[in-house]
Amino acid sequence: MINVKGTLAVLTGGGDCPGLNAVLNAVVKAALGHGYQIYGIENGFNGLIKNRMKLLTYDDVSGILPRGGTVLGTTNRDNPFKFAHVEPDGSVTYTDESETIVKNLSKRGIETLIVIGGDGSLAIGAQLSRDCGVKVIGVPKTIDNDLPCTERTFGFDTAMAVATEAVDRLHSTAESHHRIMILEVMGRYAGWIALHSGVAGGADVILIPEIPYHLDAVAKKILKRQQEGKMFSIVVVAEGAKPEGGEMTVARIVKDSFEPIRLGGVGNKLAQQLEELTGIEARCTVLGYLQRGGSPTAFDRVLCTRYGVAAIEACIAGNYDVMVSLHNDSIVTVPLQDAGRKPRSVTVDNEIVKAARDIGICFGDEA
Repeated sequence: MINVKGTLAVLTGGGDCPGLNAVLNAVVKAALGHGYQIYGIENGFNGLIKNRMKLLTYDDVSGILPRGGTVLGTTNRDNPFKFAHVEPDGSVTYTDESETIVKNLSKRGIETLIVIGGDGSLAIGAQLSRDCGVKVIGVPKTIDNDLPCTERTFGFDTAMAVATEAVDRLHSTAESHHRIMILEVMGRYAGWIALHSGVAGGADVILIPEIPYHLDAVAKKILKRQQEGKMFSIVVVAEGAKPEGGEMTVARIVKDSFEPIRLGGVGNKLAQQLEELTGIEARCTVLGYLQRGGSPTAFDRVLCTRYGVAAIEACIAGNYDVMVSLHNDSIVTVPLQDAGRKPRSVTVDNEIVKAARDIGICFGDEA
């Protein structure tokens, strides 16, 4: 009979993201290699509440490293501390199912829960640790790159690469038709994707949430290019960008979600405004979920593998209630409670912002 050192469980929560399967691949292989057995939980915290989990083997993760999405499934709606139930009459009631989770973990002898997720999932993991005594280890995931306590979240590099390719492709059509081409990218309240892809793709204007823009300044930049004989312009705008004194553009509200406010629409609004101001035809491309899907980049695959192995190493060391983190190109652990702090935003004096300004990229904050 095989001597099992312990029993672990892993879930993927929140939005999908390139690299989730790469982390699962590393977590499962490292756990099994060190003599642990590990359960995979289906559909995030929903699976913990409904007791939907299975023991994972090497075969379950074979070949998944380069695949996008997550083989376990995920959801960004199920908060166990406020779990929604739809009644027969269509009304919604809420219950605290945290004790159900504790019981389901106990039934399987699960000693440690590995939560792969963004701020919402990690905040739930931190609360399970704090209020229910569950041993939790977090792995930072989001294409937005806005989690505190780590220099890089997995998924960001892939999303940035996809956005950069889109900027490259927009250049040719913009130049052919002498248009303003606007690319709207994701990022929530942080401008990391827009900043990196805009610089990498040679955008003329980059608009991010951290630097409110003046429409006149953007139009002035575009008209100046036209006067210099450059008959097209490329604008990369983060979904959370907003004009000075204005508000972010909200696409819709999703009740019962970790993130109820869904941003979107700023690109199309900007296209109409700039066309009216400059007289130059403007078009908007909303990249949307293309940034979240597909195979992760080589950088993300390596980072995911390092994170997954580090999560198991933390288990072996008895280092619980932590999040694995990238710091000075080394993987370290930080308190899980800190992962829910204020999001990490682009600072106005960021070195990449400074470099972009020096090569003439406009951020819309100069009249």
